[in-house]
Amino acid sequence: MKQAKLIIADSEKDANLYYATQFLAPDSFIFVQVDGKKILLMSDLERDRAKSQAKVNEVLSLSQWIKKAAQRAPRGSSFLAAVDLLLKEYGVTSIQVPSNFPLMHGDELRQCGYEVQAQNDPFFEERTIKSEEEIQKITQTQRSTEQALEAAIQIIASSEIKDNFLYAHGQPLTSELIKKVLNVSLMGFECVAQHTIVAGGKDAVDPHNEGSGHLRAHEPVVIDVFPQSAKTRYFADMTRTVVRGNPSDKVKKMYQAVREGQEIAFLRIKDGVDGQAIHEEIMNYFGSIGFDTGEKDGRMQGFFHGTGHGVGLEIHEPPRIGQSSWILKTGMVVTVEPGLYYLDAGGVRLEDMVVVTSTGVKNLTQAPKVLEV
Repeated sequence: MKQAKLIIADSEKDANLYYATQFLAPDSFIFVQVDGKKILLMSDLERDRAKSQAKVNEVLSLSQWIKKAAQRAPRGSSFLAAVDLLLKEYGVTSIQVPSNFPLMHGDELRQCGYEVQAQNDPFFEERTIKSEEEIQKITQTQRSTEQALEAAIQIIASSEIKDNFLYAHGQPLTSELIKKVLNVSLMGFECVAQHTIVAGGKDAVDPHNEGSGHLRAHEPVVIDVFPQSAKTRYFADMTRTVVRGNPSDKVKKMYQAVREGQEIAFLRIKDGVDGQAIHEEIMNYFGSIGFDTGEKDGRMQGFFHGTGHGVGLEIHEPPRIGQSSWILKTGMVVTVEPGLYYLDAGGVRLEDMVVVTSTGVKNLTQAPKVLEV
């Protein structure tokens, strides 16, 4: 039984396809990997560009293969008939596809006699282990992120406090304004940020609440930025929590606990360690110092998300450091982002990106950690 990998997607949205081809296109195209060869079936519009840019072994004309398929046995959708013909020429009987592969295409290929198997991420196992070049690209995006974050925090630090609210140049300092500063700054580095989080007070108790409205003094503001480089396609991810004014004693204790939670991860992460064990150790530590996790007043409070996730061509990709078992390996790039969230105090989260090594971690994040600004 001969197996081939098959992806039908556009590489602007599909990270697996971009990883396999290093070719960026907004419209769907066909990728086949068989007998160690990478083959593209491309439209006439993109074929010449693919020949010069794609990191594959062969680029074929989709229109020509559609004609060949129609001459032999016209059936089904024309481009899938071309795929069928190509696979048969290589003697393929089994196809491995990503988990998001269109069901309609899968059904039609099964009707053609193929065994079609969907595989969960990572579709390409090697994607979880970053090369030195990939680590450099992630680091470049991270440096741009740090500069944007520094500019945003500086605005908060220089703001005036009036009636427990923050003002910049006499105007209300809002989450929206800080997000604009971050996003515009990142555009200057050819990075694109979406869903940037600037969440103060109770907004931050929901870790994915992007935040809105007038920022308050004396309350923690969680700033989580995760842009993608438009040039390299690689993401970065970092979070800092700051307070303008005088944080409560509970917020100070939460911040110190989260920093110590990060340190637990930094000390434990290395090749061969199960991320689940690291996550559980941080959870147990928080509980041991009085920061319990559970539902209270109709809301989850405490530490109720994962400790970390992989970063690369996607902002969330394998591996995970959380409630599921995942053995970490040298070369993986993961976030370390414990957090604590309580309705009577707000949210505190800190996030760095690290590279897993045989002996520990290399921290890619250089931004300082300061609560009071």
